[in-house]
Amino acid sequence: MKITLDIALNTLKKLKKNGRKLAEGAFIHSDQGFHYTNPQFQKLLKKMGLGQSMSRRGNCWDNAPQESFFGHFKDEIHIKSCETLEDVIREIKSYMTYYNHYRGQWNLKKMTPAQYRHRLLQVA
Repeated sequence: MKITLDIALNTLKKLKKNGRKLAEGAFIHSDQGFHYTNPQFQKLLKKMGLGQSMSRRGNCWDNAPQESFFGHFKDEIHIKSCETLEDVIREIKSYMTYYNHYRGQWNLKKMTPAQYRHRLLQVA
């Protein structure tokens, strides 16, 4: 399947239409595909109050933490067993709790993100 501008725009429109309130400061993470850099797409993002995160051209390190998270997320979440949107939301929330409070990270000295953040706040 080839991603087109229409698919990217329709995805945002469906997000808006579903009526769920987006978290303050929510953003869309993407690559620099033409559909994500298109003025129409960026205008709709702004209108919806969404930020946009994408790597600078040729610099994969800009979004390395997000890429790493989503790589683990796709490998570790059990989305195929979900039958309803509520099941998907519950599975994502469960994974976020696991990831932030129980899953140690090599790059965080084997601490969970919550432990590492707590440690940084104690030092500051």
